[in-house]
Amino acid sequence: MSRYAQFVAPLAFAAFAAFASLVASEAAAQSAVTYPNKTVRMLVGFAPGGGTDAIARLFAQKLSDAWGQSVVVDNRAGAGGNIAAELTAKAVADGHTLLMTVAAHAVNASLYSKLAYDPVKDFAPVSLVASAPNIITAHPSVQARSARELIALAKAKPGEITYGSAGNGTTMHLTMELFATMAGVQLNHIPYKGGGPSAIAALAGQTQLLSSSLPTALPHVRAGKLNVIGVTSAQRTPLAPDLPTIAESAGLPGYEVKEWYGVIAPAATPAAIVNKVNSEIERQLQDRIVSERLTTLGFEPTRNTPAQFAALIKSDVSKWEKVVRASGVRID
Repeated sequence: MSRYAQFVAPLAFAAFAAFASLVASEAAAQSAVTYPNKTVRMLVGFAPGGGTDAIARLFAQKLSDAWGQSVVVDNRAGAGGNIAAELTAKAVADGHTLLMTVAAHAVNASLYSKLAYDPVKDFAPVSLVASAPNIITAHPSVQARSARELIALAKAKPGEITYGSAGNGTTMHLTMELFATMAGVQLNHIPYKGGGPSAIAALAGQTQLLSSSLPTALPHVRAGKLNVIGVTSAQRTPLAPDLPTIAESAGLPGYEVKEWYGVIAPAATPAAIVNKVNSEIERQLQDRIVSERLTTLGFEPTRNTPAQFAALIKSDVSKWEKVVRASGVRID
């Protein structure tokens, strides 16, 4: 190769790469203009009737109305949401397959020894849509009316105090594992098959404590059947501003567990489409009917940018990996 050719070839390659990138960028922008041009499938990794399903159906209807194209909820329950996540990761990345995911998406990265997808690399985060803290409550027979009193009681009776949750590896379970780790106490976990059965057991005094979603326990708290130990958000929740947080009640700064619900897409979905969906979600969250419906269901309307959502997922993967490792919980 001549010296001239050696000089020109890299420039030609760079020019071609820049041109190809420009063409791809313009094509992606054009696809966003016409998106969606067919039915959008919104996968849900849990059975119909639950909180995630209710949120997905609310937004599916609102997005359908806004876009003039059907957005259909497709429930693929099982394996803690992994089945739906795998289907999403392997779907065509054109924005016509979305996943309404939850905080367990980040937990599953360390909870399962083998996943058919990478919870971070195989997805394009779009936006959060809602969030809600968990809550720790106690049967009235328990001699603790605050997180600080519970810690003192647990230290006096290591391993004797029982708590129920919706099952092994759920965020309700890990809520307590994080609390026990930060407080330096030992608690006895009794897993149940869902939030309903765990609440029934706590109400009957079969377990001393209950770790649950806020909507599950709040009616029983208001009725005086369960005592509040604390909610798990960093600040008091507007859903129940009279209830103290675990962090303030126990003197455990940095303690926080918040269930979140958000939309993600396959990793290679064009940024223009991701941004278009994000903008529409933002618009819908400003709708009074949508925000009131979410609040009625027990959730806080919550939205962020794709970059912020991506950072949250990465942060939660790291956070829960430490908790899962400390607890020794594994699901295979």
